[in-house]
Amino acid sequence: MIQAKRSEPAPERLRAVVAAALEKQAEGIEVVDLRGLSGITDYFVICHGGTARQVQAIVDEIDRRLGEGRIYPDHIEGTRDAGWVLMDYLDFVVHVFTRDRRSFYALERLWADAPRLDVLAASRRAAPRRKATKR
Repeated sequence: MIQAKRSEPAPERLRAVVAAALEKQAEGIEVVDLRGLSGITDYFVICHGGTARQVQAIVDEIDRRLGEGRIYPDHIEGTRDAGWVLMDYLDFVVHVFTRDRRSFYALERLWADAPRLDVLAASRRAAPRRKATKR
């Protein structure tokens, strides 16, 4: 297994994370740039799903999509509860919450002064669109 490496450029991987989250209809996606503000990681990707099942689907899609590129998390926490799942890729950490847990922990407020990256536009173009089907 190849672990995430600090030498790889993070923005491309961040776009892949956001595209995967969008594929599973994640809401409120934010990419927080922590470079120079934290020694823990360079970026947080924060999003939420409406239910614990959707949170797990978002996590599974991120894991699958990055795994295709042989990028694997150093560790994942919280999958049993699925109210808040943390995926640590060293250069960046993905936080997937249920709506209630996200409101309660409010990571965005803790890092309110940190700049946000706009990777959503590029990721929306990269996310495959589903074809509408007639019923």
